[in-house]
Amino acid sequence: MEDLIADLNTFMQEHVMWAAPILGLITFGESMVFIGAFFPATILMVTAGGLIGAGVLHPVPVLLWCIAGATLGDAVSYWIGRRVGPRAWRHPWLKPHRRPLARARLFFRHYGVTSIFLCRFMGPVRAFVPLIAGMTAMGQTKFQLANFFSAVVWVPVMIAPGWLVAAGLTQFAHLDEHLHTAGIVAAIALVITIATVVAWKLISKKLIREGA
Repeated sequence: MEDLIADLNTFMQEHVMWAAPILGLITFGESMVFIGAFFPATILMVTAGGLIGAGVLHPVPVLLWCIAGATLGDAVSYWIGRRVGPRAWRHPWLKPHRRPLARARLFFRHYGVTSIFLCRFMGPVRAFVPLIAGMTAMGQTKFQLANFFSAVVWVPVMIAPGWLVAAGLTQFAHLDEHLHTAGIVAAIALVITIATVVAWKLISKKLIREGA
């Protein structure tokens, strides 16, 4: 995975015009149920923020593509849930995902439409909550509004740390800008990941206690 991230980062720097569409496809994949874990969108978005701050990428295409990808990914997961309906709980292809699915179900039951916003920042349930929203026949208009506006919030939040760090580093003309940006952005990505995992563990324990 680390090699893949490094290769994609290099490709985006060398082929700027393709960077935004690639990020859009990756955010789409990460938002898709079952396959989202194989798409490192969060780390690449933080890195893209660094490239924006360094003047390598233009922010508008990156924001638009990432918002579109995240919105469509959740929409597809929701439509799958609508298609299969409640009978999917007993389907064999859900068996390997019973634990995250159960947690996502408790999460959705506890927070309702707000869970669409919150799940953006909760990796283990990010793609399962839209699936459950569809399976429980949540209103499409309500879901799609929450889906779109949560993506509008989530994408800038993921891009902002890298952008802020890189923009600050441009003030130091005698430093190797790209080297320092890459190191600090990686550190920020690690902090975001750890904070997300810790937050999810706390919420998960609370939901399990309430569901017991």
